[in-house]
Amino acid sequence: MDKTRDSSEGEGPTAYSRGMRWEALFDDLEGQWLAEERRERDADVADRTRAERVRVLLVERLAGSLGCQLTFTLTGAETIVGTLDDLGADWLLLTDDVGHEIIVATGSVIAITGLSRSIDPAATARRFTMGYALRALARDRATVILTDTAGGRVAGTIDAVGKDWCDISEHPVDEARRPGQVRARRTVPTAAIVTVRKAGRSRFVPA
Repeated sequence: MDKTRDSSEGEGPTAYSRGMRWEALFDDLEGQWLAEERRERDADVADRTRAERVRVLLVERLAGSLGCQLTFTLTGAETIVGTLDDLGADWLLLTDDVGHEIIVATGSVIAITGLSRSIDPAATARRFTMGYALRALARDRATVILTDTAGGRVAGTIDAVGKDWCDISEHPVDEARRPGQVRARRTVPTAAIVTVRKAGRSRFVPA
């Protein structure tokens, strides 16, 4: 009886110790399983993120940056810093530090600094093109300064806008368009336009 009791008392601590070792093993296995699950989840998220990013257009990233100050490098090595106020199918509307509004042809953009990485599904571009925006300026009879892809610069009033061109009557920026002030009438292909900036402080309001 004493021998049996002694034997069972000897086995008790051993069984308990073995139980702790198995528990620790299971804890370690669970930790490995959770770590592997996190790695798979992170890899799945990364794959979905890459797949979603492939479908994102530049115009969508620009729409997500409305109200942000951005730096644009344009054709002809021109650099413009301004707040992105509006955008359309192929144009951007910026306001620079002194309050001048500038329409930028999206096709003339070489690089953008400061663009948000987030996409706002609620923010969208206007559907009309640069030509429609130019017609709004022509109706406004605003004095503008137009730059082109060759680095040319002309000041005057936009008189007419066609499907892929506009006519601008050249005159001094500090003079209204009058027959006696018009020096020349220049036709510029829309594809050659880099920027159109309003010479005054009146606001550009897309129709």
